[in-house]
Amino acid sequence: MTAEAAGAFPGADMHEVIHLGGEAAVVVPVAAYRRLRALERLAPAEVVEEAEIEATLAAHREWVAAGRPGEVSKEEAAAELLGGQ
Repeated sequence: MTAEAAGAFPGADMHEVIHLGGEAAVVVPVAAYRRLRALERLAPAEVVEEAEIEATLAAHREWVAAGRPGEVSKEEAAAELLGGQ
């Protein structure tokens, strides 16, 4: 596991970013996590879908800004963007 300052990771604001098994994660207070879960549960499906789209687009912008590390095939990208369909 490694950690880096949030400023080095776009979109992380004031939270610490850690890396576990090739995945990045943001360390947030438990209260913020609970609030996010409640919002996700209570929000209309359309709002949750819009948030998922925005998150995917943000991840893509970060990937491009980082020089496209670990590029994937068209099929892998489609599967990820379409939720494994």
